[in-house]
Amino acid sequence: MKYTYQYKTFATTQQKLELNLWLRTCQYWYNRQLGDRFDWWECNRSPVNACPLVTHLPELRDKPNYYNQKKQLPDLKKEPVVVQWSGQKLDFSRVPANTLQEVCKRVDKAFERFIAGDSSGKRSGKPRFKSESRFRSFVIEGAGLELHSCSVGGKYLYIKVPKIGLIKVRSHRHIPDGAVLKQLQFIKKSDGWFVNLRLEDVTVPTITPESIIPTWENSMGLDAVLHEDSYLATSENTKLPSLKVLRKSLEKLAQISKKKNLRKKGSASRRKLAKTEGRQHQKIARARKDFQYKTAHKLVRTGKKVFFYEDLNLTGLTRRNAPKQDETGAYLPNGQSVKSGLNLSWADAAFGQFFEILGHIAGKAGAVVVAKNPAYSSQLLSYRDEFAFTDRDIREYWDEMQKLWVDRDVNAAINLKRLGLDVFPSIKRRKGGMAIVNSITDTTSKEVLRILRNT
Repeated sequence: MKYTYQYKTFATTQQKLELNLWLRTCQYWYNRQLGDRFDWWECNRSPVNACPLVTHLPELRDKPNYYNQKKQLPDLKKEPVVVQWSGQKLDFSRVPANTLQEVCKRVDKAFERFIAGDSSGKRSGKPRFKSESRFRSFVIEGAGLELHSCSVGGKYLYIKVPKIGLIKVRSHRHIPDGAVLKQLQFIKKSDGWFVNLRLEDVTVPTITPESIIPTWENSMGLDAVLHEDSYLATSENTKLPSLKVLRKSLEKLAQISKKKNLRKKGSASRRKLAKTEGRQHQKIARARKDFQYKTAHKLVRTGKKVFFYEDLNLTGLTRRNAPKQDETGAYLPNGQSVKSGLNLSWADAAFGQFFEILGHIAGKAGAVVVAKNPAYSSQLLSYRDEFAFTDRDIREYWDEMQKLWVDRDVNAAINLKRLGLDVFPSIKRRKGGMAIVNSITDTTSKEVLRILRNT
């Protein structure tokens, strides 16, 4: 299994200057390659709906790729490269070769996803040139990487980096015995330099969804909740609380942002406040991630081997409402003011990040996380084929027949578990409404009612 541990570095002043130089060189090399690809893109295409009758076709260029751009590195290392707009001289020979080659891979992947799409055919947006605030990391791999013994008390590690030497890092977490260091990634954050150790441990097997057979006892359904103080609802009739760290920090962020906007652009006071604002955002992100890790560990400690969660379209859920116009062209209310608050709640919850973290934690514990399409899972009763939650404002349902209160979110989590076990009925849309076909709900009704009654 491959995994990553992150540590804070205590590099010396000279080492920090060298790391900053490497980061600036990688940023320039990234933008230079991207500009070359954009130049090829513009020169080798012509609009089919506005082609002039008489025109001069430029000489077509070969498409830049990872290999022919990587071949430029030996020539760039012969003498310092001068940046045109700033006059800064960058020495490519001071940066490890595999680090610059990894930048070539980043450019190639970003541009190919723009013009051709990824493995599933989904295209990304046009890549952007990286400013200093957007380009914050580089990778070192290959030979020469070593982990040395801890210092006094086992609080520190020393990493041997090519062309720099030993860099001191804070060892807040023990590296497992047998783990092999494969790659380093240095990241510059608002409070210093951090390093990601990408490790490989052959003694830990890689778990795949096909290797575990889900059953009613070893599986759990998870429903994402954005209601009051609840974060997740489980198929075990429990609800996990939310943190809402961004909501709690909005007032402080607004104060810092207001002070910063009053300062003159480019002034030292504005840069200082921008750094303060960045640290506040970093504090929010770290608190959220810490909460998500603790929640994931709490779920994995239940002993379940399969976790089914709803595959949410987070991009669509956080998209702005389409504008509305009348006959005169004036804009009409479209509900975006209300939707903005909902978008903020989705961003604060960060369910995409949480389910990714849960997948990593579950993989180490020998469990798997599986996404399921949540269609109709929040409307249909989990123990009877009846649509009870037809309105989103209905949070609870009183079943007179069973003398039971049914929570909407817990019911949805149980339905997600049934979806993973292939015992959820097939639902088809008809002219008169929705029709249930191929139902086997009765096979799990007793188990579901036992869970719902166990409050």
